[in-house]
Formats: sequence, structure tokens, C-alpha cells
Amino acid sequence: MKLSPLEGSVDPEALRRVLDGRWEAVRQTARTRMRELEPPAGETSDVEEQRERVLAELHKLAEGGYPGLGFPKEYGGQGDIGGSVVSFEMLGLGDLSLLVKTGVQWGLFGGAVQALGTERHHAKYLRAIMDLELLGCFAMTEAGHGSDVAELRTTATYDPETAEFVVDTPDESARKEYIGNAARDGRMAVVFAQLVVDGTSQGVHALMVPIRDDKGRPCAGVRIGDCGHKGGLNGVDNGRLFFDQVRVPREALLNRFGDVDADGVYRSPIDNPSRRFFTMLGTLIRGRVSVAGGAGSASKTALALAVTYGEGRRQFERPGTGTEVRILDYLAHQRKLLPALATTYAMHFAQEELVSALHDIKEEDEEWRQRELESRAAGIKAVSTWHATKVIQTCREACGGAGYLTANRLTQLKADTDVFTTFEGDNTVLLQLVAKGLLTRFQHDVDDLGTLGLARFVAEQFAEALIERTAARSTIARLLTARGEPSEADLLDRAWQLEAFEDREKHVLEGLVRRLRRATSDDADPFEVFNDAQDHVLRAARAHVDRIVLEAFVAALDRCDDSATDLLGRVCDLYVLSTIEADRGWFLEHGRLSPATSKALIETVNDLCKALRPHARTLVDAFAIPENLLDVPMTRDPQAPVDRT
Repeated sequence: MKLSPLEGSVDPEALRRVLDGRWEAVRQTARTRMRELEPPAGETSDVEEQRERVLAELHKLAEGGYPGLGFPKEYGGQGDIGGSVVSFEMLGLGDLSLLVKTGVQWGLFGGAVQALGTERHHAKYLRAIMDLELLGCFAMTEAGHGSDVAELRTTATYDPETAEFVVDTPDESARKEYIGNAARDGRMAVVFAQLVVDGTSQGVHALMVPIRDDKGRPCAGVRIGDCGHKGGLNGVDNGRLFFDQVRVPREALLNRFGDVDADGVYRSPIDNPSRRFFTMLGTLIRGRVSVAGGAGSASKTALALAVTYGEGRRQFERPGTGTEVRILDYLAHQRKLLPALATTYAMHFAQEELVSALHDIKEEDEEWRQRELESRAAGIKAVSTWHATKVIQTCREACGGAGYLTANRLTQLKADTDVFTTFEGDNTVLLQLVAKGLLTRFQHDVDDLGTLGLARFVAEQFAEALIERTAARSTIARLLTARGEPSEADLLDRAWQLEAFEDREKHVLEGLVRRLRRATSDDADPFEVFNDAQDHVLRAARAHVDRIVLEAFVAALDRCDDSATDLLGRVCDLYVLSTIEADRGWFLEHGRLSPATSKALIETVNDLCKALRPHARTLVDAFAIPENLLDVPMTRDPQAPVDRT
């Protein structure tokens, strides 16, 4: 397929504007802030030194007003939820220990107080949390239960005689594990525990529990352990918490969704315990969205470093010229970096749509919209963090020995982002949540159905897969209406690309439904049917995420400056075709591609890489990463020899 050449050069500023999007001012302010912070120092053997440095940087952020964006105006904030997530995302261009420390203090700890508490908690704690007068922890995960939050074993038992809750760790598996801020700096923890009132468990709730006194000593009944040196993020003081009959007042309960009154009676505005639990977890969605954004920033940094290095590094002489070839001029090198760069653009636009949806959703919106948002956040978080893991490794390899030097940042990015795939939700579990939402169309009353109930629900109520578009609805409708009969040979036709992604999602989901319907037969074991279909479950979720990512890219093209539209359109083409290429087996097996078209697709990906090669630096410059974060030895002098001693 012959590609028309891209005419002239594109100003990176035109791309930056479309990338910066709705929160352009927040991103520009963040860049200024990042220039004032210390650049990442790299891993050292002294964990305490790293923790001290990151805490000092956290105080700089507090002094500069960083945390105020996302908190309510009546407590000194600005009430800009989306802006706060974007500001957090931008920190991911720099020191990821600072990113995570920030997320623990103001996103998880402060966010839980804000989302699960009521006015009495907001008035007492929020300003102190913003100003770092009160450093805290988000104590959810236990040694025995991470993803299965409903089965946490820590208890908070109400004592009506003293009007107190008694918080207890019943056994070793119930200890709070991997808790940020716990090992050194935290003074208070939001502790998630089974709430027991009058002998009856009301499910998991959250309470404010002091863990250290004003002198930094553990409070009575609180035991604190240090997780020690980790594979990355050693500027964050992760620790373990044990509670031995720790008493806190009745008012310590974060009581937005459940409370115990002065008479010792439990009351909740949501009667169904399962629905109450999932509603509570749904309010904490901001952390999951934020992790996806931080992963995206790390991917951008890695690509900016690798592309800059590839532009300057030369290896092997071009015959007859006496000049060595820039490594980015080799197609194999382009194949490593440019599809990854295209996917990073796509994930950025999907993240932007997700943040906008989070910012705009209202408490009075229909419940299925909240469920759809939670599902989308789960899917984007999973795909974005997996992408970061893959692309950072690719960039490390693309920079050879230079990429392995700590001073050049890639190994630290790799170490620090590795855990992103399993915190704020294990990615495999998150994709199963996405698939469950698709199967039930985000109805609120299916959370307590169980495996058999889910199968019966699907058998009785799932007629066909419906594609609910999340972005660029009018543009996509116009493209598909004008398209006419699709032709698989036209690989660069946007309507064909959209149809390919939609058709795959619909086909995979309907195939999954057929498999799950077997669980309703008399002799079927519902768990085994669902367990045996997990490969299909994960594929359905991934196909769904790929489709909504493409829709977000199409929406970005719709608002792009004319001067950058052609270049960005080619980047979108490369994202689509490299995604299809990676899943060619499915498209061939299901007759969506002929062998000839499959071969043409590979050639077209090659042609797109060649066409984008002259614009690779422009595409990474458009990220507008502050210069001090890219000023490393291999970008200053790509031809410098690597010291291998």
C-alpha cells in the first residue's frame, strides 16, 4: 500500500496543545514545578537517605500549594478533581518515589477521608492533610488478602459501654502489608476492617486510627514493621501494621456509607451490604486513574530518552559513504520504538477522556454510569501499566549498554514502575472486572450474584453485545455512515479500523456468553465453567479497552490543529495496525483478514514506521518534558563509550 508523504515539518507546540488538552494550564504549571524540584537521583544503597530526600520534596510540593487542587474549596482546596489527577500524572515524568509518596498522602489517605468521611472528618483533618501537619497511610491490603478486599480479616468491634471501636489484627495473615508511609512518616491510618456491631459483621468499613504519637513513637497497641529495601520506589517507606485491641472513638468511623449511632445501632443509606461495599470502593476510583496516568508519564520519559539517543547514536557504516548510520534509521530500531510511541499517544488520549469522565460525573448520575466509569478506569489502568512495563524494557534494550547505566534513568524507571501492574488492583483481576461489567451492562444489582448467578443472568438477559461509545460519538457515527460497505483491503481507512476493533469486541464477547451459558445446565459446576473461560474473559476485556482507546484517539484527531492533523493521523494508523498485527492470529482465524491482507498489513506497518521516522523527535518533543529530566549522559553525548568496568 503506497503511503503519501507527510509534507514539511510540524511544530511540536501544535501537538503539545492537543496532548495537553482540557487541563493545559495545569500541565504547564506542573512543568514549571518539575524544573524546580530535584531531578531523580537514581537508586542508592541507603534507603534512609532516599526516604529523607523524598519527604523533603513532598514538603516543597505542600509549600507550593500542589495538594490543594483536588480538595474541597471550603477547606482551602480548589475542587478540581480532574486537575489534581493531571497534576499527579505530571509528577510521573520525574522521581517516581515522589509520585507514589504524593499519591499515598493526598490521593489515598486524604482521598479516603474526603470520599468516605463526612463534614466532621473533613473539618478536622483535610487542611492538616494538605499542609502535611498530618501524614497518613491507606491501610487496606493485608498479607492474606490483597485483591479480595471483602474478605479482609482486621476487625473493628463496637463497644457500646465506652462508645469506642476496638481495632484488632486477629492473626498474622491479617496484618496490614506494603502500607505506604507506615514504616517511618505516618501518624494516622485509614484502616479498612470488618465492622462488627452487636455481634454482626456489617462488612468492610474504614476508620481513622492513630499509629504514632507526636514524638513518632508507635501508639499503644500498634506494632509497626518496615518492609525494607524493595525492587524500586525506595524513597517510599512501606511498612506493616498490627493492631492489638486498639481503641478509637465512635466518631473515628468514616461514616458516609454506614454509621453507628449513640445507641449502638448500625445505620446505612444503602441497605444491600454488597451494593454498599462496591459503592464505597467506587468512590476510591481516583487512585486507579492516577496510577494509569503516572505509568503513561513514565512511558513518555523512556521514549523521549530512547528516541533522542537513537537520533544521535551511530553504528555501522553505510556502504560507500564513509558515514555511520544513525541507529534510528534502521527499520528494526524503528519497529521497536515507533509503534510503542504510537500506543503511548493512544493511551494518553484515553487517559484524558477517562479523567474528564471522572471530573464530570455527578453523584446524582445513573448508577450504571458510575459502574461504567469504574470499569473503564480498571481497564485503562491495566493496559497502561502493562504498556509501561513493556515500553520501558524496549527502550532500555534500544539504548544498549548506555540504557543499563543508572545515570541514564531507564533502569530506575523500569524498577519503579514494575509494581504498577499489581498495586491499585492486580491487572488480571481488573480485566475480569471489565468483562463482568460488559456481561452485565453495568447493572448495580449483580455484584452479589456469585458465579452461578452471573451465568444465569447472562443466559436470561444477554441478547447481544452492544457497543457503547465513550468518545467522539458523532465523528465515529459520521465516519461509519459515510463508509458504505467495508473493504478489508483499505487498511488506512479510519472507518475500517473502527469497524475492525468493534467487530472483534462484539464477536469475542458474544463467544464468551455462549461459553458461560453452559454453567446453567444441571450437571455443570459454575465455578469450573467460569474458571475454564478466563482466557476468554481476559480477551473480551482487552478487546473492549483497545476499542475505547481508539475512540479516544479519534476524538483527539477531531480537535487537533490542522497543521498537525496529518502527522497525528499517521500515528493513529500505526497504533491501530500494530495492534491488529499483534493479534493477527485472531483476525486470520476468524476470517477478518485474508492471508494477502495480513501480509499487506505488515508492509504497511513498515511503511508507517519509515514515514514517521523523520518526525520521531517532534513526537517526543511534544511531550514537553522539562529539560532537566532528560539531561542524562547518553542524551548529551550518544557516541560516548560505555564504561563496562
